Amino acid sequence: MDLTRQLISFLGALLILVAYGGHQLSWIDARRPAYNILNAAGSVVLCWIAFHPFQLGFVVLEGVWTIISLWALLRPRTA
Repeated sequence: MDLTRQLISFLGALLILVAYGGHQLSWIDARRPAYNILNAAGSVVLCWIAFHPFQLGFVVLEGVWTIISLWALLRPRTA
């Protein structure tokens, strides 16, 4: 079970790092949905992991990261 949790948390971190690295290297535009989808997916996975065992700092960090990523993904776009 511990190995499974480690692999899941690695996947969550990898999703966030792909978004961040892709943006820094100009492979991913932060204004496009893919960037926020990667961030939201990675942070929701890490938030879930942080609940078991409960780690307040990481729950807050990843929970807020998820909310911001989803808000950015779902907000109305202006021209």
